[in-house]
Amino acid sequence: MLRWIFAALGFVIVGAAVGIYLFLGTGGKHARVPATATAPVGAPAPDRPPQVTGDGGLKLCNNTDSKVGVALGYKDKNGWASEGWWNVDPNGCETLLTGELVARFYYIYAVDYDNGGSWGGTAIMCTRDKLFTIRGLEDCEGRGYLKTGFFEVDTGEESNWTVNLSARKGAEANVQ
Repeated sequence: MLRWIFAALGFVIVGAAVGIYLFLGTGGKHARVPATATAPVGAPAPDRPPQVTGDGGLKLCNNTDSKVGVALGYKDKNGWASEGWWNVDPNGCETLLTGELVARFYYIYAVDYDNGGSWGGTAIMCTRDKLFTIRGLEDCEGRGYLKTGFFEVDTGEESNWTVNLSARKGAEANVQ
């Protein structure tokens, strides 16, 4: 009888160890990074625009002396989505999407954490102060979100694009 108990206990311990190994081996990609990290945070985004391996991607460079929070908007096969936040250090860069870009237009909203102010535009999308991935553009406030103006980034269908935020609270985008 004790042999069966020890065998069952062994299976439970091995199963837990394998689960922890698989979770850590994937970089914990099923859990999001805290808001103070420099990676995107929020709920996982399984419907993020499809990415392919190889050169390319969407990068944002913060050419200011302030820490900046960034939200990204895009349209994929399931419709519109917005997600955030990426935290970008002063004079630093973050990759928002990896792989070749599959759309021509992306949308950015950024907040200057240190000095106040933001970079935005007229493309209205939903955001929130906490981590988020939000599907749809309609009735942001009615669904408990903030209605936020993003600026449009026209990549010209390039596979690689960098958005540069400058201290003058304007956005410049260029291919890199």
